[in-house]
Amino acid sequence: MSTPERTNRTADLGVLTGLRSGKRSFYPAYVRSTERLERTVEALDGISRALVRTAEGPRALVEAVVRTAAEHLRARWLLLAVADGALRAARPRFLLYADDVFIDDETRIPAEVRPHLKLLRTRPWEAQEPDRGRGWVRAPMTLDDEPVGGIAAEPGAGVEVADTDLAILRVLANQAAVALHHTFLFHAATTLRGRAEELSEAAERQARDLAARSAELAETQARLLDAMQRQALDDERRRIARELHDSVSQYVLSAGMTVEVCRAELAGLGGPAAEIAGRLADAKDLNRQAVERLRAAIYALHHTSQEPAGPLPVMVQRLSTVHLPTELDVRVRVAGSPVPLPPEAEQSILRMTGEALFNSATHGKAGRALVRLRYLPGMLVLTVSDDGGGDPAQLRRALRVSRATDLAGRHRGLANMVARAEELGGRLSIRRSAMGGVLLRVDVPLPVARVGEARDDH
Repeated sequence: MSTPERTNRTADLGVLTGLRSGKRSFYPAYVRSTERLERTVEALDGISRALVRTAEGPRALVEAVVRTAAEHLRARWLLLAVADGALRAARPRFLLYADDVFIDDETRIPAEVRPHLKLLRTRPWEAQEPDRGRGWVRAPMTLDDEPVGGIAAEPGAGVEVADTDLAILRVLANQAAVALHHTFLFHAATTLRGRAEELSEAAERQARDLAARSAELAETQARLLDAMQRQALDDERRRIARELHDSVSQYVLSAGMTVEVCRAELAGLGGPAAEIAGRLADAKDLNRQAVERLRAAIYALHHTSQEPAGPLPVMVQRLSTVHLPTELDVRVRVAGSPVPLPPEAEQSILRMTGEALFNSATHGKAGRALVRLRYLPGMLVLTVSDDGGGDPAQLRRALRVSRATDLAGRHRGLANMVARAEELGGRLSIRRSAMGGVLLRVDVPLPVARVGEARDDH
């Protein structure tokens, strides 16, 4: 090995170990280097112990850093402080270790420490040039090469502060800075996560509230539909009751009175007249029974039905049982898959069905009637057919006259049915029934148009 190379290696070894080769000073320097090395190892152990405190939060970490640094310097006191404006969320902002006590109350800071606290807070960059000639040392605390505070300490008696000691202080201070910054981020993330959880819970509560209110609204709509269906049924019953009271019952009463007058006149004549009078007495009794049945029917029709409302096929089935001014046998058949309709549309269809059955019973003198609801793709077809004596051609002519002039109003019911069908965007037709009587057919397109829209288009 050449002499220059040997000289350079000796110089590098001296830098690393702090030794200067020389026969007279080598051993004392070796002893001091060994002591410094032991203290460095202890400091590194303290740093490792401080690092594991990071997860416990900023306070525990700062205390570990301050204690480790103070023990390394055997310091009478040691201060770690964060500069004003740096690491804004970091806590604590400063911590003083003196006589084995941690102080974070500024009013308890000794007078000799206050200048160091002020410098680290307001001029942290000056901590990069420590002055050890006054019995204390300083080390900067940096983050991304920017001064964010520092450490100031008064080493213990007999402690010689070397560059390695200042390096250890810088490592501790910088670790504290990084940990405080990361802890802030961790707590910020935790806060955001907590806030997100709160918002999520609030959103879930609102979703549950919305679902509950939607259910309440659906229930309210169902009750409203039920009420409207009941109202449609009750209106139809009352209309029939008025018709029975104002016309049919009066005719029956008049017929009964005529029968009684004739029976009284024939009763005193004897012979065949007396036999006829007896038969008229039977007719009078039948007339009385008819009046009683009419009164019972009128009374029943005037009372609101207590049966719950249901889908249109169910309501049509119920409606068919109340249109019986005669012994009309009504059958209801449904084909296809029923679809819900707007309430006003179902009311119109119910009233058309009721009007058709009433006409079959009253004017057609039918004994049987068939109501069919067919749900086709894009179309609802309602037909009411009977075996009565009605003439489809005559009804069509009467309907044209009624819609044009409405002089007598006798066929106003048919005209109303046509108007209701047109309101739904559909049409009504009259033809001969396979049962021998009249068949009324209503074709309504699906989905059903709003009442009034279809009429406006015509």
